[in-house]
Amino acid sequence: MICYSDGVPSVSYSEHSLSSIASHDECFRSSIHAEVCLSRMHSFFVKNQLTDVTLIAGRREIKAHRLVLSAGSEYFAAMFNSDLREANQSEIVLQDVDGDALADLVYYCYTGKVELREDTVERLLGTACLLGLCEVIEACCVFLKRQLHPSNAIGIYLFADSQGCTDLRDAALTYTADHFVEVIKNQEFLMLPTQEVAKIFASDELNVPTEEVIFQALMMWVNHDIEERKSEISELLSLIRLPLLSPSFIVDHVESESVLRGNSTCQQLIIEALKYHLLPERKAAMQSVRTRPRKSTVGLLYVIGGIESKNQMANIEAYNLRKDKWRNVTFMSVRRLQFGVAVIDDRIYLVGGRDGLKTLDSVECFNVASGTWTPVAPMATHRHGLGVAALSSEGGPLYAVGGHDGWSYLNSVERYDPHLNKWTFVAPMMTSRSTVGVAVLNNKLYAVGGRDGSSCLRTVECYDPHRNTWTSCSPMSTPRGGIGVAVMNGCLYALGGHDGTDPFAPRCDCVERYDPKTDTWTKVASLSIGRDAVGVALLGDRLFAVGGYDGKTYVRLVEAYDSQTNQWQQASLILYQVI
Repeated sequence: MICYSDGVPSVSYSEHSLSSIASHDECFRSSIHAEVCLSRMHSFFVKNQLTDVTLIAGRREIKAHRLVLSAGSEYFAAMFNSDLREANQSEIVLQDVDGDALADLVYYCYTGKVELREDTVERLLGTACLLGLCEVIEACCVFLKRQLHPSNAIGIYLFADSQGCTDLRDAALTYTADHFVEVIKNQEFLMLPTQEVAKIFASDELNVPTEEVIFQALMMWVNHDIEERKSEISELLSLIRLPLLSPSFIVDHVESESVLRGNSTCQQLIIEALKYHLLPERKAAMQSVRTRPRKSTVGLLYVIGGIESKNQMANIEAYNLRKDKWRNVTFMSVRRLQFGVAVIDDRIYLVGGRDGLKTLDSVECFNVASGTWTPVAPMATHRHGLGVAALSSEGGPLYAVGGHDGWSYLNSVERYDPHLNKWTFVAPMMTSRSTVGVAVLNNKLYAVGGRDGSSCLRTVECYDPHRNTWTSCSPMSTPRGGIGVAVMNGCLYALGGHDGTDPFAPRCDCVERYDPKTDTWTKVASLSIGRDAVGVALLGDRLFAVGGYDGKTYVRLVEAYDSQTNQWQQASLILYQVI
């Protein structure tokens, strides 16, 4: 408050008035203080003022300030705040450090700027790793990732590995795998040490059309310095999946290599590969890492049509195992539901089904290479819910089994000859079956489960095309319609389905394996969720279960089964919910 004495005002403060004044205190913070101070320090650096240490690297002498170096670099902070003799030396010699890179990085400590150039970035990165300049390291790694090329990918991989830059190392290794066919044409590959070649050859991620490319790469590497490297060839040959080479390639190109003939281990590997082809009935017992195809050599998995949220679909998606990704390919020329699919000579045949109104007898063929559709001869019988399989993926023939013609359940079977473009009837099944699972095992056709009009079936029958007869096999443990079937390692697998008692009941998650040698079924690991109308196919050495209906919804789920671990593992979801 204000008081007056002799007409002159004087001021006295009460406790209340003091607190009122204090509440108006302020804290000022300059937005440019750090920048101005750093700029001033840089000016001292440029003018060689107040410097207290000289760094010597090669022919370069760099005068600087300990405080600035310590603030910018973990390496210098540790050096100048320790009992090391360098802490008090006015001159410090840095052995095996590039002087120009050091000068650029000292400049960075003052300015926060550094120039990245193709011809110096590796030296800069190596020095930044020594000095602990994390942001510079990251910037150099990003820069080098953009520079990756078949001619330098291996060099960048080796350099990043030596510097402990794991992200850059992994990016370079991925690039090498992605562009392997181009990388092996460059000098860097021929100069690789044995252990690094082994790492590359062991990878499942190599992007190659066939295993032949890897064998040819091995021979190029060996022949570059044959006297020094021939002793390493058996180790590297064991990493090539020789059993997956064609018999003709093994005989014409592998056996004929003189450097392999005198090596007993190499000869054993060649014999193993030939036995794999000569004794197909023993393939299941001969499984090993060398019989497991690389992801890039297994081809693509196609999903065709189906239903999404009760809407009929006509799109076709393809799955790339190596990338674990789906992509849209094209659309069917005719919308179909409950149709059959088989592959012959890299052509996908769509057989029968329903168009939403009527049951179809039509058949069309999709040429994967050209992306074109061609109609082929129709079946003699309209069928939906049929099973379809090709006796051979090379030349056929193709079989259309059972189904429903719109009025009744069918036991009739038709055979299609793609060379004659003609359908003929063969012996009918013993039981009428719709939503039946059909697959080919040991050159015989198996019809599994399905519905006969009154109930779902657990029975199984087998067709011998040479005798034109059907015979009964051991039944499954549970009756199932809408079942998915496929063949792996000499056994038949039956997946999912429904028992037909309640259309809204949860679907079956059961998976059973049939061994034709013992005529027995064995339960294996179940699907993660029960579903019927599930698509099943072998891709590489794993069974893929795609989509389906769980009793309430159409699912996008994709699972892959590994018989060696007896486990299902989820893969990327299909783009649409389909059955």
